[in-house]
Amino acid sequence: MTVNEVRSKYLAFFEKRGHAVIPSAPIVPENDPTTLFTSSGMQPLVPYLLGQEHPKGTRLVDSQLSFRAGDIEEVGDNRHTTFFEMLGNWSLGDYFKQEQLPWIFEFLTSREEGLGFDPQKLYVTVFDGDKDAGMDLDTEAVMIWERLYKERDIDAKLVRIGTEEEGYEKGMQGGRIFSYGAKKNWWSRSGIPANMPPGEPGGPDSEIFYDFGTPHDPRWGKECHVNCDCGRFVEICNSVFMQFVKNVDGTFSELPKRNVDFGGGLERLTGTSLSTSDVFLVDVFDAPKKVLEERSGKKYGESDGITKSYRIILDHTRAAAFFVATGIRPGNSEQGYILRRLIRRSLREADKLGITEPVLADVAAGFSGVYAEGYPFVQAAAQIIRLELEREEAQFRKTLTNGLRELEKMGDTIDAFTLFTTYGFPVELTAEIAAEKGIGVDFEAIEKQMEQHQALSRAGAAQKFAGGLADHAEQTVRYHTTHHILLKALQMVLGPDVHQRGSNITSERLRLDFSFGRKVTAEEIQKVEEIVNTKIKEQIPVIRTDMPKAEADKLGAEQEFGANYPDTVSVYSVGPLESAFSIEFCGGPHVSNTSDLKGTFKILKEEASSAGVRRIKAILENK
Repeated sequence: MTVNEVRSKYLAFFEKRGHAVIPSAPIVPENDPTTLFTSSGMQPLVPYLLGQEHPKGTRLVDSQLSFRAGDIEEVGDNRHTTFFEMLGNWSLGDYFKQEQLPWIFEFLTSREEGLGFDPQKLYVTVFDGDKDAGMDLDTEAVMIWERLYKERDIDAKLVRIGTEEEGYEKGMQGGRIFSYGAKKNWWSRSGIPANMPPGEPGGPDSEIFYDFGTPHDPRWGKECHVNCDCGRFVEICNSVFMQFVKNVDGTFSELPKRNVDFGGGLERLTGTSLSTSDVFLVDVFDAPKKVLEERSGKKYGESDGITKSYRIILDHTRAAAFFVATGIRPGNSEQGYILRRLIRRSLREADKLGITEPVLADVAAGFSGVYAEGYPFVQAAAQIIRLELEREEAQFRKTLTNGLRELEKMGDTIDAFTLFTTYGFPVELTAEIAAEKGIGVDFEAIEKQMEQHQALSRAGAAQKFAGGLADHAEQTVRYHTTHHILLKALQMVLGPDVHQRGSNITSERLRLDFSFGRKVTAEEIQKVEEIVNTKIKEQIPVIRTDMPKAEADKLGAEQEFGANYPDTVSVYSVGPLESAFSIEFCGGPHVSNTSDLKGTFKILKEEASSAGVRRIKAILENK
């Protein structure tokens, strides 16, 4: 099937079952300062899942355009993309498990109305329960799946895995239904039940996996199981059941109105209909791929390196086309910077394929036609997309050629600072090339050089956000103190080499950029949140002390990167200096006690900011 066919079938299937078809929300969220892009199907519908009435009713279905900047560096394998569509159907206090699971099973397996998948290749997971939360195995979901498989004459043995790690020991055990703990099969905004504040809704989910039958790769673990990363099983969709609300005493009650939140990756489902786990083999990439083959003389799949370059160019150029059609233009901040980075990475990969003439505008043109049915605004903006990509490619092509030439001359001693200041060669691109060559580069030293030469325009940022604060409103001050606690928590979880590399604090959220060389895992994020929330609950005094800089240095006070301090400085400590949780050079303002933070700390997003620097956006949720 084609992407258009799968999308149309899905929307029609649920429209026939009483769902209103709603359009995709914009790729850039409206009136949401906490995030640059819409990154999931659920994101635009959160207010309605939390109780607000939707004008189209209680049954909705859509295909949501989504973009995840945090996955830029992951692109290159057979399944990761930054840009994608997420199919979703939603019950807002209407139907529940007894309807949802049979419907989605029917959609996946029906040859008349659905995708016609072989049910023998489908495996499912359910929630195993959570002892600390007083929750048992989701027997209702188990019974529904047992019935559905029995109707197809398929043995539906339940295997209680528990954790992903236990799965590598237990293996498949002839199972068809697998139960996992809260880390795998529970959803709430705060993660597992233990992290949820009173009043927050959450619930179990049930994921569906497709078995591609490839042999298990033992480097991923002793035994294969459905959540194994070896590639045999691929998750194709997930039904979340918003069923519970957390009480003040830590127990859980049933929600008076229960919701269903389904998500299915359109490209993954289309690929599965073609019996491939490679999403880049679906039809939307055919015309753009042909352009690359004609220009490079190299075929997709010819080698791992060539295939990786193809995937990066195809993914990034598709995203770039949608961005420009939406109104984003290449720039040096926010969405414009992400667009520019996508274009530059694409050109680097085109260079690897031996393509030295302009190519991205022609690759992007290949997407306009195939998306004309679902998103006609992209085709309508075809000329603008061409002009913007041609302009940006021409500007950067000279920089890329000269920079690569100079980089090659440097051999094993890469001077990223000179490449940037003299040739305009982006530091993040230098980082990627250095990594490919196995060469280490001291990027902290590079950043310091750039600070000293005003290459990062921190002076302009300081005028807009004095001390990183947009204003001195009460909530902004709370976030400023939370920012200090967060930095210390990151050091405790990730190591003492973590240091602040930038911040932006408003009354809506805090943003912290920090030095760290890889993506922070979900488990690490959970630990950081737990530390911050513990310090809030401990009601620790926040104290300002003026002292000689030398004395503050002896105390190990955290300093702003690249800043020059006078001989006498102000430090803020969370707790008395002799036993402080954190100490930082800072001019304030801050709350007087962590109890004044009045909320539960929640990390909304963790993503790459630049080479060797990660970015966290977080909020304090009201109790």
